[in-house]
Amino acid sequence: MGDFGASKPRAACVSSNPTGLSVRIRFFRGNSRVENKSMKRRTFLQASAGAALLPGALFAQDKYPSKPIAWIVPYGAGGNGDTRSRQVAKLMSQALGQPIIVDNKPGAGGNIGTEAIAKAKPDGYTIGMGNFAPLAVNHALFKKINFDPVNDIVPIMLIEKGPLILTVRADSPFKTVDDIVKGAKAAPGKLSYGSGGIGGTHHLSGALFEHVAGIDMIHAPYKSGSAAATDLLGGQVQMMFEQTYVAVPGVQSGKTRAIAVTSKSRLSILPNVPTMAESGYPTFEVMNWQGIVGPKGIPPEVVKLLNAAGNKAMQDKEFRDRMAQQGNEVIGGTPEAFAALIKSEMPRWGKVVKDAKIEPE
Repeated sequence: MGDFGASKPRAACVSSNPTGLSVRIRFFRGNSRVENKSMKRRTFLQASAGAALLPGALFAQDKYPSKPIAWIVPYGAGGNGDTRSRQVAKLMSQALGQPIIVDNKPGAGGNIGTEAIAKAKPDGYTIGMGNFAPLAVNHALFKKINFDPVNDIVPIMLIEKGPLILTVRADSPFKTVDDIVKGAKAAPGKLSYGSGGIGGTHHLSGALFEHVAGIDMIHAPYKSGSAAATDLLGGQVQMMFEQTYVAVPGVQSGKTRAIAVTSKSRLSILPNVPTMAESGYPTFEVMNWQGIVGPKGIPPEVVKLLNAAGNKAMQDKEFRDRMAQQGNEVIGGTPEAFAALIKSEMPRWGKVVKDAKIEPE
């Protein structure tokens, strides 16, 4: 470059880059290393701007998805969240052309796994199951949760809605809701109901029942719904508001007895079982729901692709038939519809927690 002792510009050099854009570089005579750095920075920024216009063949990014996707389940293996996650993940992986690996992270009423989803890198390679409890209830039930269900979670698609069934063992003396209420009032704090964890629909259904019926029972939380169902059959708990996918086979096999369903109308698969409303509690309705969610910041085009894959999975005939047999409703739909559901459920169940005087954990 020669002598840099003078400050007079030596020359203007123009170099062409592959974009066809010209990057003008001006070298100054002088002792300014700062000027040289500044020039390099301007050159880099100009070149970068040009590179952004390059054809995809030159600056191609990996097409999403280009590697396996992690699916976090905030509950233990064997429960409804786990089972449904594995069913949907398998179907979505076929549509996306990449494996979806299910990872169970149970604990704290679903908070641990949901927090892991919320804090994951928002690149679309970590998604998970968003459930009723951590998204609509736990903000009111727990003293502190380390994520915001509205601002830290991106709804992708609602998978299902379904009622619960109040069940007892087949040899239980309770045959109606009224029988249970009379038994609970005769022995306050003696009867117990199982649940798959604090804040879930099992728990909230039992708490709501206690509140509207004016009775006092013991809540026995387990690590999963299947564990609670096992103890129901073993006689360790007297009753349970159970997910239909477990309750229906048990009722049909004669191992358990269905007392009532928590939906507004009776189930076609159990037409002789009354609703809680028909049993004397007209405001009693509980619908479990769950869907696909991801962390805040996932690119909109990735959300759109995952939503499309999820909706395609919902059309699978075997999946739909299985859901119908269990008494659940396949939903699907848009991310916006799922977000609206979450926002509407949060105040409703916050009020139930307050009115039923459920102590935050």
